[in-house]
Amino acid sequence: MKIKHSACLWCYEGFSIEEFCAQGKAVGLDAVDLLTPEEIKVAAGFGLVCPMTTFPVAELKDGKVVGCIEAAFNRVEHHEVLLPLYTQYLAEAKDAGATNVICFSGNREGLSDRGGLNNCAIGISQLLPVLEELDMTLTMELLNSRVDHPDYMCDRTQWGVDLCDKIGSDRFKLLYDIYHMQIMEGDICATIGRYHQYISHYHTGGCPGRNEIDDSQELFYPAIMDAILDTGYEGFVAQEFIPKAADPIASLAAAIRVCSR
Repeated sequence: MKIKHSACLWCYEGFSIEEFCAQGKAVGLDAVDLLTPEEIKVAAGFGLVCPMTTFPVAELKDGKVVGCIEAAFNRVEHHEVLLPLYTQYLAEAKDAGATNVICFSGNREGLSDRGGLNNCAIGISQLLPVLEELDMTLTMELLNSRVDHPDYMCDRTQWGVDLCDKIGSDRFKLLYDIYHMQIMEGDICATIGRYHQYISHYHTGGCPGRNEIDDSQELFYPAIMDAILDTGYEGFVAQEFIPKAADPIASLAAAIRVCSR
């Protein structure tokens, strides 16, 4: 087995999708993360897949945007918009060749973690027949609430695992973001080993700072990649760091070398 390499387009400001696909493939990318269904078709022209499709958003009657990190499945009042939104979006992603679509919990805003978990389960469970029919996976991302996303609810692995258990279907899994979980709880390799069956995808990032995964940060990615492979994982690992070097593609190439196995 080996690591299959992806990267998140949003981190490379100033690059068109065509430029990024061409240059990324030249340095070893197999895929590009967080694309729309239309962008997935562009990437396919370069021989690249999209292992994690980006999220759709819509407005409630009061103008509030839902489907984003801050407002999503942890409130039942969002479900009347999110359920038809994701039903249509999953079909569009499938048509583009995708197998996995990202989603979020939303922020707490005073809601208890248990209440939010139950609400997420109520909403996501209603999408399971669609996911089964399309042979797709819906994946919720674990994000830190200390630095980047204050008040985000799905901010610890155990909460995400509990949600997976509550939903009780392999059609719903977690995106384990290594950078975010280092900030929230650490113990990265042991957590991956313990909960790998709940994880459908991985993201990287240097910690602290979310920059290059080099020797300026505290995570040792070679050992983390070994821990991922030790679980039997055959999917993709996506670089999601924000390059601070003058040549961002060179930074991407270096990260691919660090994570190659």
